[in-house]
Amino acid sequence: MSTQTPSQITESVIQAGVRKSSFDTLTLLILGFMAGAFIAMGFLLDIRVTAQLPHEWAGFGNFLGAAVFPVGLILTVLAGGELLTGNMMYMATALFSRKIGVAALVRNWIIVTIANFIGAVFIAYFFGHYLGLAEGAFLAKSVAVAKAKVNADFMHAFVSGIGCNWLVCLGIWLGLSSKEVVGKILGMWFPVMAFVAMGFQHVVANMFIVPLGIFVGEVTWAQYFGNAIPVFLGNVVGGAVFVGIPYTLALLRKQDSSAATQESASVAPSKAA
Repeated sequence: MSTQTPSQITESVIQAGVRKSSFDTLTLLILGFMAGAFIAMGFLLDIRVTAQLPHEWAGFGNFLGAAVFPVGLILTVLAGGELLTGNMMYMATALFSRKIGVAALVRNWIIVTIANFIGAVFIAYFFGHYLGLAEGAFLAKSVAVAKAKVNADFMHAFVSGIGCNWLVCLGIWLGLSSKEVVGKILGMWFPVMAFVAMGFQHVVANMFIVPLGIFVGEVTWAQYFGNAIPVFLGNVVGGAVFVGIPYTLALLRKQDSSAATQESASVAPSKAA
């Protein structure tokens, strides 16, 4: 069978959260660096594809950029990576299911955040800035996007973060529904394309685009951290509260109840005997 049911996907997410909690620090740092770099590459590709399109193609350009951005998540999932936004769903769902403790969740999120940041900034500096792939004719687009991110107030950034990771984690969820590579790619592509086209804020993607603006002197680190906090919190809500936990409540609670009923029924006759 090449597909998984929603209940099976929920079980897979919980098991993945438990497995991720057992990774040592070096593993999380290496895979976190890779994921941060992959997401940054997807964003850099978005800029390279769209920055020089004619103004009258703005709508199509927005879609075109959104269409290529998902390469970052596809690389992360298929090649291997530890992505903070995905782990917000995985770890929170495992915690909610009482399979891991709070300390395991916090440890994972802290290490992966640091590693994602290093990977994303590496691409921003060496590819975007040093090689100039996001500067020159592409600089205006890079700076405009970076400024748009940091100029959002706290609540707008927070709500935008919810919308982003709701869709990103649904992309991961749909990817888990298939056991075939093509199915996984298609499952991930549509939701991620949608979040980019709608302009939602992704904390790891912002680790690339905002430092890029900093390297050319158009944005400050204070602005970056002022944006990162609400987007981080919104991404947590989007991944945990709007994806992982609701499906666990809706699907596994029913299974647990049915299992308990069957166990009670099997015990009852023996008591009567």
